[in-house]
Amino acid sequence: MKKGLLKQRPVHRRFSFPCALLCFGVLCAGLCGCSEIASYSNEPLFPRDVSSVCLKMFDNQSFRRGVEYELSDALAKRIEAETPYKIISNEDLADTVISGQITAIGELALSVDRDIGSVLEKEVELQAVVTWKNLKTGELLLDQQQVSASASYSEYQMQDFKYASALAANNLARKIVELMERKW
Repeated sequence: MKKGLLKQRPVHRRFSFPCALLCFGVLCAGLCGCSEIASYSNEPLFPRDVSSVCLKMFDNQSFRRGVEYELSDALAKRIEAETPYKIISNEDLADTVISGQITAIGELALSVDRDIGSVLEKEVELQAVVTWKNLKTGELLLDQQQVSASASYSEYQMQDFKYASALAANNLARKIVELMERKW
């Protein structure tokens, strides 16, 4: 052999038992923690003991009239389309009753033309309080739940307050139907 050149052997490292046990423990803990996240359920989103809803006309505490009709109509259509419930007009025959009131209707400017100072785009915001009661058990499924939704409009696009309030009422109805879902 030449001087200075040593023959190198391949190095084989073995994992020690404590290191292997630690890796196995971390892997098991990681898999156990993920089992709930990756699981699926066939449970329905809405309570099973309810099959019908009596929708009362929403009250309107604001000075803008007509929005309560738009909200009640949009909510009835959403409940029929997106839930397993049927809308019933007679409270004595219904399983539940949903009611509420519009507490505020606000309008604010979103953008202003720099040159002439006129408002280019506005926003309408609806705020409501909703109650949903199970008539069989007397349980309040939603107890004075505050909900709000908004929509924007522009007079330059031939839109007006009525257009935006109808959109905001539809958005508010969607949020109310989401509140009717069972908690996960």
